[in-house]
Order: sequence, then C-alpha cells, then structure tokens
Amino acid sequence: MSDVFAKLLADRGSLLADGATGTNLFNMGLQSGDAPELWNTSEPAKITALYRGAVDAGSDLFLTNSFGANASRLKLHDAHKRAHELSRVAAELGREVADTAGRTVIVAGSVGPTGEIMAPVGALSHALAVEMFHETADGLKAGGADIGWLETISAPEEFRAAAEGFALAGLPWVGTMSFDTAGRTMMGTTSAAMVEMVAGLDPAPLGFGANCGTGASDLLRTVLGFAAAGADLPIIAKGNAGIPKYHDGHIHYDGTPELMATYAVMARNCGARIVGGCCGTMPEHLERMRDALDRMPVGAAPDLEEIAAALGPFSSAGDGTGEDTPAPRARRGRRRAA
Repeated sequence: MSDVFAKLLADRGSLLADGATGTNLFNMGLQSGDAPELWNTSEPAKITALYRGAVDAGSDLFLTNSFGANASRLKLHDAHKRAHELSRVAAELGREVADTAGRTVIVAGSVGPTGEIMAPVGALSHALAVEMFHETADGLKAGGADIGWLETISAPEEFRAAAEGFALAGLPWVGTMSFDTAGRTMMGTTSAAMVEMVAGLDPAPLGFGANCGTGASDLLRTVLGFAAAGADLPIIAKGNAGIPKYHDGHIHYDGTPELMATYAVMARNCGARIVGGCCGTMPEHLERMRDALDRMPVGAAPDLEEIAAALGPFSSAGDGTGEDTPAPRARRGRRRAA
C-alpha cells in the first residue's frame, strides 16, 4: 500500500477527497468540447488554481487533471501522442501544490475510461486497453502522483485492464465505477459484483467505490451495497452535488453546500472512508463537508428512508439487484465533465 495514503488514512480515520474538475474548469473559461487536459500545458496557472481550491477548502487529496489523458480520447483532439506528457505535467503541477500545502496532501492521478467499448461487445482489445492505461499511469507516476485514481468506469473488463496498466507502471491505485443505470453501471455491474471483482484482483487496489452516477441518494445506496457485500478494502464515495438542471444554456447542479455536508456525514456512516464530491461540487461545498466531517462523530448507518428524507428521492425503485432492473446498454464512455 502507498505509504502516504495508508498513513494518512490511519491517522485521520477517513479522508476528504476533492470535488468536480469540469465544473470548476468551465467556470474558468473551458469551452464545451475542449480537452481539459490540454490546459495542463497551455493554462497551467488555472490547473494549479483548481488544485489549490480543493486544498484550501480542506481536502486531504485531490485528483489531477488527467481524466481523459489517454490515446483514445486525445485522438479526438489530434493529441494522442501526448498522453504520457499531459499525464506527467498534470501530476507535476499537483506535486507542487501538495508539497507547499503545509500538511500532508495526496496527489491522486485521475484515470478515466478510454471512451471505447471493449471486446467482445466492442472493438477495443484487452491488450490495447492495458497499453493505454499503462501509458497514462506511467506518466502520472513520472510526474509525482502518490496514487492512481481510476474513475467513472462502467465495464468490469475495462476496470481489470486498468488494474494491469497500474501494475505495469508500479503505481498503487484506487478505483471507482459509476452506478448510473437503476443501481447498476451502464454495462450491468452491481455493487455486490464490484466487491467480488475487486477481491479477485492481484495486486489489489488500495480502495474502491462509486463516483458520479445520478444523485447523492443513489450513490449512498450503492455504498450500503458495498458494505453489505462484506467489502474488506476502504470504500470511496464521490457523489454529484445534487441533480443536474439545464438552465440558460448551461448545466447546473442543485446540491447546496449544506446538502453536501449532510451527504458527507451520511456517506461516512454508510461505511465510506474516503468521501468527496463529483460533478457540480465546488470549493464552497468542500468547505462545508470538511467542517461537518470534523465536527460530527461517526454514527450508525442510515436506512434508505433516512437517506431519501435527507438527500432526496432515489432515481429508481431498486438498487440494481432486482428483477425490475433494465438490461444494460452498450454506450461509449463519457467524461466526468460537469
């Protein structure tokens, strides 16, 4: 296990992760359709400000601006040969922020999906996926990332390919999937199936969990599913700041800082040891989450009724394990962009 990650988690008991990447960068001027990773070299001051915003708000770790820094995604911007470079620079900028924070802060190298469908459903072979993940992970390690942070994955095949890529790079890692289809990932994985999959990986990740998805209520139901399945590794909860609303040509998330503070405490009570926000989560949300986690003791796990009453209704009747769950749909992976 990464020494800094293990020590900080042991010392604090639980960790506050960061918030959104896309939401914050859009507010800095990033245009829809642009590759955020290109800003690592063209707008490094803005990426540094993104990182510092999370650290100043109290985050114990932050993710690098490298979610789409793989050859497949960067090919859309004629930058596929820059995957290693952009990953490395993302981590280097993060290392500078962490090393001047005045306290221990973990640099987590973000790694998102390739955007392709893996064989046998799609055309992406296991070997090529491993190669792409290895390139990104190696760049992050070269730039000084403490750990890798796989996120927003839907297919178990892609999760396993990423695990091999991290292993080849010698970078310890954690991984999260997005349970956005009636309690399952879009490729059909349930919370219990993820626990089983992660338990079978060698080497194992440092932790695992869920990110993005629909709302905070749904994500906590998934976290309860992890705990019920007997998860041994630290659980991660990184939920969106409420539900997206389209207004005046832009997507806004309706989760208030107060709601996210409640979510953070409930996530920890559900069994998560690393808690953060995903789409829509800004520094002001993180500040309230930090304060709530510091003030409130760990309590009993809430039931589903308590979660819905505090955070809003669930988007589906079941958690993905019932007979009413719709069949998975094969879609291209998407960005954690809001």
